[in-house]
Amino acid sequence: MKALFTSFVLLAGLIPAASHAAAETLKLEESVEINAKADTVWANVSNFGDLGLWHPAIKTTHILSGTPNLPGAIRLLTLQDNSQVKEELLTFSPAQKTFSYKILEGVLPVSNYRSTITVKAISDSKSKVTWSGDFKRKDLSDKPVANQTDNDAIKTMTVVYRAGLDNLKKISEGM
Repeated sequence: MKALFTSFVLLAGLIPAASHAAAETLKLEESVEINAKADTVWANVSNFGDLGLWHPAIKTTHILSGTPNLPGAIRLLTLQDNSQVKEELLTFSPAQKTFSYKILEGVLPVSNYRSTITVKAISDSKSKVTWSGDFKRKDLSDKPVANQTDNDAIKTMTVVYRAGLDNLKKISEGM
């Protein structure tokens, strides 16, 4: 019985170590300065019901439930390759020109994904948009499969953020 108890204590001591070795929360932040008023940029970026307005990877956006721009709204993004991502709006503040959302399910190599987009005025005719997120890789095991590692998650989301921000700049500056 003593040996069984000792084994149990040793095993219990390994459980926290094993869970600690699992996927860590990753953080990413990208930003862009835009030669346009913050109100103009906010008007382009703030419609939760139409991400395709400014993000080139999005073919269509459909609100599945709730009201666009009200927390709780759920949208379905169809990407250019017809794969899909479902997201929920968490917060939305026109006064602060910011909103946050989370991914519920989808093809991106991430899990536990939460993101915030914020527009700030730098001057009367210049603004800065910051897109930040925290997430884990999709495969949370100690040895993730190919294309689902921490590095894959960071690389993919960096490409997503940059493509969106660069296109938002182009649209907002009227180029």
